[in-house]
Amino acid sequence: MKAVVITSPGGPEVLQLQEVRDPELKDDEVLMKVKATALNRADTIQRKGLYPPPKGASEYPGLECSGTIVAVGKKVSRWKIGDEVCALLSGGGYAEKVAVPAGQVLPVPHGVSLQDAASLPEVACTVWSTVFMISRLSAGETFLIHGGSSGIGTFAIQIAKYQGAKVLVTAGSEEKLAVCKNLGADVCINYKTQDFVQRVKEETGGKGVDVILDYLGASYLKRNLESLNFDGRLFIIGTMGGPVAEVDLRVLLARRLTVQSAGLRHRSPENKAVIVSEVEKIVWPAISAGNVKPVVYKSLPLSEAAEAHRLMESSEHIGKILLVP
Repeated sequence: MKAVVITSPGGPEVLQLQEVRDPELKDDEVLMKVKATALNRADTIQRKGLYPPPKGASEYPGLECSGTIVAVGKKVSRWKIGDEVCALLSGGGYAEKVAVPAGQVLPVPHGVSLQDAASLPEVACTVWSTVFMISRLSAGETFLIHGGSSGIGTFAIQIAKYQGAKVLVTAGSEEKLAVCKNLGADVCINYKTQDFVQRVKEETGGKGVDVILDYLGASYLKRNLESLNFDGRLFIIGTMGGPVAEVDLRVLLARRLTVQSAGLRHRSPENKAVIVSEVEKIVWPAISAGNVKPVVYKSLPLSEAAEAHRLMESSEHIGKILLVP
């Protein structure tokens, strides 16, 4: 099969489409012929040599995909050859075929094309596990999403609105904010021209929001804490704004704040299966009913993975970027 190989740590140009061996299928896995895979920021960090795959996972990038099952392991009972599915991966999506534990496979939601379904597993599992399973965002609460126009952001807006939360977002252009508004965001803040802490306070009667989803880390930590209501929860899923920051613990104590963080990739297959199961049970019906839709910015051939990475790192995109073998 062909797969995108990281020939050495570096810029997008190190990504090359090469002929490689087919994946080996374990007893509890299915083998998928990939229809599409979607980019995630983690892929760009892996390309730089800063985010190695978990032990035993594919060395090729790609944390989600869609496709058709072409083989099943001996212990797999739910799935069969010919099923059209999408899946959460630990790696290997940038390829023509990928082997994935059966517990990380999802049916394609009703009304979504097989290709577009590649854009769903990583964002759905990330948002559901962090915002709802851990931070327990509930109906009537307020929720701030940084990077509202990203793949994570566009999904989080829709599912949070579906669950009955008031949604505030930040983004860096009026075009991106308009998309967020269209997806259901109640308050749209241009972080380049407005102080998001001030806007959050204005929009919440001085209280602050209940939950924040943040991928910047250090550069936003102090302001995020200032933006939280009593018993507020900050969930950090990235460190694009730096990994190290100081915290005045008195701020946390005074307002009973919680700061949490987690990634998906290095969780155990058993833990991922629990998340995937909840997503199928609760999130997939919202997608099938048209309340949550995939937001795909552009689809490129697998051979243009380098160009796709350049596009992602330019931050010009809105929603997800797909690669198609």
